[in-house]
Amino acid sequence: MELHRCSLLALLLVVTCSVAVAYDPLDPKGNITIKWDVISWTPDGYVAMVTMSNYQMYRQILAPGWTVGWSWAKKEVIWSIVGAQATEQGDCSKFKGGIPHSCKRTPAIVDLLPGVPYNQQIANCCKAGVVSAYGQDPAGSVSAFQVSVGLAGTTNKTVKLPTNFTLAGPGPGYTCGPATIVPSTVYLTPDRRRRTQALMTWTVTCTYSQQLASRYPTCCVSFSSFYNSTIVPCARCACGCGHDGYRGNGCIMGDSKRALSAGVNTPRKDGAPLLQCTSHMCPIRVHWHVKLNYKDYWRAKIAITNFNYRMNYTQWTLVAQHPNLNNVTEVFSFQYKPLLPYGNINDTGMFYGLKFYNDLLMEAGPFGNVQSEVLMRKDYNTFTFSQGWAFPRKIYFNGDECKMPPPDSYPYLPNSAPIAPPRSVAAATSAILVVLLLVA
Repeated sequence: MELHRCSLLALLLVVTCSVAVAYDPLDPKGNITIKWDVISWTPDGYVAMVTMSNYQMYRQILAPGWTVGWSWAKKEVIWSIVGAQATEQGDCSKFKGGIPHSCKRTPAIVDLLPGVPYNQQIANCCKAGVVSAYGQDPAGSVSAFQVSVGLAGTTNKTVKLPTNFTLAGPGPGYTCGPATIVPSTVYLTPDRRRRTQALMTWTVTCTYSQQLASRYPTCCVSFSSFYNSTIVPCARCACGCGHDGYRGNGCIMGDSKRALSAGVNTPRKDGAPLLQCTSHMCPIRVHWHVKLNYKDYWRAKIAITNFNYRMNYTQWTLVAQHPNLNNVTEVFSFQYKPLLPYGNINDTGMFYGLKFYNDLLMEAGPFGNVQSEVLMRKDYNTFTFSQGWAFPRKIYFNGDECKMPPPDSYPYLPNSAPIAPPRSVAAATSAILVVLLLVA
């Protein structure tokens, strides 16, 4: 009995820890939902519309894009796909007539590239697997493909749901739950006068964990202010030093000839970065500068610098948590959107680039940075420059939390007033002066 209790407790701890790791306090409802809608039956299976919806407010899927995988419950095959493709065909030698698109027991599906022929396209497909964050671009946060499945069930009772779903976006970090049957999706005809519905629907929910994606942070934060000449840099080795993909593959000095050589900006298939040599060895640095102080307002400057020669960031996002973001008056040269994960607590906001202006953060080099300023109105009940209040509590870049400097290193507010001596010292000094006067 005692052993049984210990086993249950261990299982509960594992489940609790796994859920907590994938929980983002600034986006508690963020996830990617993969929905399968069976839209017709075939002689040996079904045709399904598979829709991937990114409900994460500030985390997108960048190039080279997503890869979705699963395990078939029986001996199903994919006869055809529209809007995507399987990366491997597998062993289809038992088929004498038409050859399936994929006979793999565990297929891996990727999006098609833009510009494919129209007969291979479907709505919301063919974006090279790039999916926008929901909070930044709701229309671009959806990806879809249509799959024809054979050697499968042909009714709601005989269809066996796929298992062991995986999602790479594009690297690791996502964990997917089991497929769950839900009420069938309802569609409206273009004239919105008739409703139709899927024959069967199931969904899969995938959540992201930064700890699963990388052992080390992918960005760091530095601080400075107008009231103190100290510049607080990113912590040394904030993103790791000497591990694979960083100093292990070498780094480039910013003023070296190699930084200007041909091919230095060519991405590798494994996604390994090539960084500019810095003390922090982070691909991204976010600098927050407390710039100006007015009577009723104050201004901060935000600069994002890319130190990765092999990566540019399209439709990047920056999330900051600061108590004065509830009084943002104006943001210059960035878009801004408040995030309200907990209703009336307005201390978190998302910054992102203006389309066709600075929504592309270029590779490391002279153009590998974007910057803006934010003007905030003071709330005299809370506003202060002391004890680092003017600096953000958290910074996220592209959905990953950045390494902050240690709190005791923040630029301090200088105090020009002389320090008053203790009363006992002052009294002793007065007594000595009196004695000296009497002796004289």
